[in-house]
Amino acid sequence: MILETLVVSMFGVNCYILGSEQSHEAVVIDPGGNTNGIIETLKKHDLKIKYILATHCHLDHIGALKKLKDATGAEFLAHAAEEGAIKLMGPMAAMFGVKEKFCPKPDKPLSEGDIVSVGEIDLKVLHTPGHSPGGLCFHNNGFVFVGDTLFMGSIGRTDFPGCSYHDLIQSVKTKIFPLGDDVRVYPGHGPATTIGIEKTYNPFFQE
Repeated sequence: MILETLVVSMFGVNCYILGSEQSHEAVVIDPGGNTNGIIETLKKHDLKIKYILATHCHLDHIGALKKLKDATGAEFLAHAAEEGAIKLMGPMAAMFGVKEKFCPKPDKPLSEGDIVSVGEIDLKVLHTPGHSPGGLCFHNNGFVFVGDTLFMGSIGRTDFPGCSYHDLIQSVKTKIFPLGDDVRVYPGHGPATTIGIEKTYNPFFQE
């Protein structure tokens, strides 16, 4: 298995490249920017993108989506409930003072329990609303990509349209924490952590 993390865009988003050493297929998770850097990393490992996955469709996580899709022909997969976030791309871009980037609709919607496969690697789809209505996490036995649902010592914002603090807390408690304390957590921003660390020390889950 090949796993690379690129910190991209002015928002400091973690873009993950996960590839199979056997099939040389890959997924790119949350391409927020730096299309050239993503493509160069794929070339370095002799990987071809099969899917572009979005944990959610906020501007900072899909800023390079169209360019990457156009350059590679990869399928874009996201939850159907992210349609509203896609429509807000223009206003969100204006709010942050960046040029609007057109985001295509997903080629295929993802739902709870779906499996995304590249070679021998299977990612199970978890629907984790809260930070965004169609928020998704992607889980393999030893790790999980969580987008902005959970951070080291914190959680994602819940003051955007479609957010819900209650839903986010429930998503973490019912979908992420049961995966196991040793599971490594790869968030949308900041350093990786583990479920055990967040259960023990994250102030949002101390009762």
